[in-house]
Amino acid sequence: MALLGQRNRLRIVRFAPPGYYLDGGSHGEILLPSRYIPAGTTPGDLIEVLVYRDTEDRLVATTEKPLAYAGEFAALRVVSLTPRIGVFLDWGLEKDLLLPIREMSGPVQPGERIVVLVMIDPHTDRLIATARFNRFLDRTPPRYHEGESVRLLVASRSPIGYNLVVNHAHRGLIYHTDLAAPLAIGEWVDGYVRAIRPDGKLDLALGKAGYRRIAALTDQILAALEANGGRLPYGDNSIPEEIRAAFGVSKKAFKQAIGALYRERRIVIEPRGIRLAEPSDDR
Repeated sequence: MALLGQRNRLRIVRFAPPGYYLDGGSHGEILLPSRYIPAGTTPGDLIEVLVYRDTEDRLVATTEKPLAYAGEFAALRVVSLTPRIGVFLDWGLEKDLLLPIREMSGPVQPGERIVVLVMIDPHTDRLIATARFNRFLDRTPPRYHEGESVRLLVASRSPIGYNLVVNHAHRGLIYHTDLAAPLAIGEWVDGYVRAIRPDGKLDLALGKAGYRRIAALTDQILAALEANGGRLPYGDNSIPEEIRAAFGVSKKAFKQAIGALYRERRIVIEPRGIRLAEPSDDR
């Protein structure tokens, strides 16, 4: 059966002047207009298409590929605004995607790129976008493991960092202190899972291989602390040359490592350096 808003491989049933008709299963025959038919295609062939509803509420198909399918997130450009209806977004097809007023999270301007979820409107059974997508993110504890590589979409900025959508499904956060430069809203980046919180949210960091590098450095820092009575005179106020002489890494990498140890409550960061955490620090 053809699935609305998804990739479908449908068989061509017959040709007619408007185009090819495809076998949509329980939906019946679905028109693929002539302008979308690849050269050399004949009845009986299987063809990959997107199925959506046209302005007359009929199911139609296209071989164009959208920037996001139903259930996926994307940063889409605002094409136009229509009062009392919403805005139309460029999602890579000839037909723009509607973001209804009720699904907007705030005012937007033409040309602006906004993060949305492509979804099927339960009221109209049409494909639409929503910028109020937090209610659709999976709140069950995710089955990621620490250090797992993930694909991240930068959704919004917060006072402590950036909120990200993880693999089109979960919520995550990356702290400002773990970034060398600001991120752009709507940017896709590679990252890894640093920690999984009890509420199901994820603490994240950038880079596919970064986790292994930071994990090795945190072990090095812990070993140095234990060898020096639980204290080290290195922290935010240390000059980069001191950090490199002691650990052979940049100050940025050192700050990422002690930030990870601090969030795991294994160290305490003090004005003059760092020390190993003690049970009394949790009181």
